[in-house]
Amino acid sequence: MKKCYDIAAYVWPSYTGDEPRARIFWPEGYGEWQTVKSAEKKTPDHDWPRKPLWGYVNEADPYVMEMQIEAATDHGVNVFIYDWYWYDNRPFLEQCLNNGFLGAKNNGKMKFMLMWANHDAYAVWDKRVAGTIGDAVVWEGKANREQFETVAKRVTEKYFTKENYYKIDGKPVFIIYEIDNFVNGLGGVEQARDALNWWREEAKKYGLPGVHFQLTCRGNHTLNLSGVDGSSTKIGSKKFVSAIGFDSTTHYQMIHFTPVEDRTFDDIANSVKEEWNKMEEYYGVPYYPHVSIGWDNNPRFNSYRPQVTKGNTPEKIKELLIDAKKYADEHNTVPLITINSWNEWTETSYLEPDDLYGYGYLEAIKEVFCDNK
Repeated sequence: MKKCYDIAAYVWPSYTGDEPRARIFWPEGYGEWQTVKSAEKKTPDHDWPRKPLWGYVNEADPYVMEMQIEAATDHGVNVFIYDWYWYDNRPFLEQCLNNGFLGAKNNGKMKFMLMWANHDAYAVWDKRVAGTIGDAVVWEGKANREQFETVAKRVTEKYFTKENYYKIDGKPVFIIYEIDNFVNGLGGVEQARDALNWWREEAKKYGLPGVHFQLTCRGNHTLNLSGVDGSSTKIGSKKFVSAIGFDSTTHYQMIHFTPVEDRTFDDIANSVKEEWNKMEEYYGVPYYPHVSIGWDNNPRFNSYRPQVTKGNTPEKIKELLIDAKKYADEHNTVPLITINSWNEWTETSYLEPDDLYGYGYLEAIKEVFCDNK
């Protein structure tokens, strides 16, 4: 019997005008498409501007999402990982999930899960000031225990109970993006572990066997624990992953652990595979391989940023996908592979078709995971 794979693409839910608070970053009223439309070529070999073949669509529209679900599943992408935000004691950018995906009549064709994108909200989302006012924080991503429990109850009731929420061993998978904010918001490693264990027990009230917590890693990362007296303690990633009790790890973006400037894509791909091969042994929990389509966040800035992936053609991404498939076959009982991303246009790492490669990246996934069924 042919093995099936869970190809899970991250979704950046900013391509909508349905979130009122988004207008402080994108005042024209259709989300970060505003930034995509204004992107310009900054060097002679810079592959911008780019245009979406589907147009500047509202991804909180269920009719739009019905089309995207068909395109995704036709090409082997069968899970969407929604970036999920909680700022100022309330959710942010939920409309693409709530109104778009969950409102689509065909959403049962694929699974979804959440990644708590609990980083601070910076002014970088506003191109008018990005890169000119430092790391100006609009909203903090930290959550104390009271906020954490509010988040946990909302997510459990609203999402975990959906039939098509993605689960491992029957447990809904919840990904945490920013470990520093997560731990420091709760008050320390022990408090973070207690919070996750509390949520596991809370989920059982809804007939679930618990929660599977996954961490997006950033290589060999040092967690800086802030003390109430102004002091700080640093612990390495191997220790805090074990101490907090995460069930598995993956990555969100390759730029988090390897540079891309002035490197061939073959060289970058080798660094990515080296990272895969040390993850499980280092952390002691399952690692699910990650493939990033590329990196170039110049659309968000007026000045040039030299960290730009070059040579990441669909053919090269296909080669890396073949390696990810091989890794999953050799290491994982659950064949989950994460992809950055479905639609990170302003970071130039997306599967959605454009006027440069067309459906090339989606076809690469299809050729690796579908065509030999």
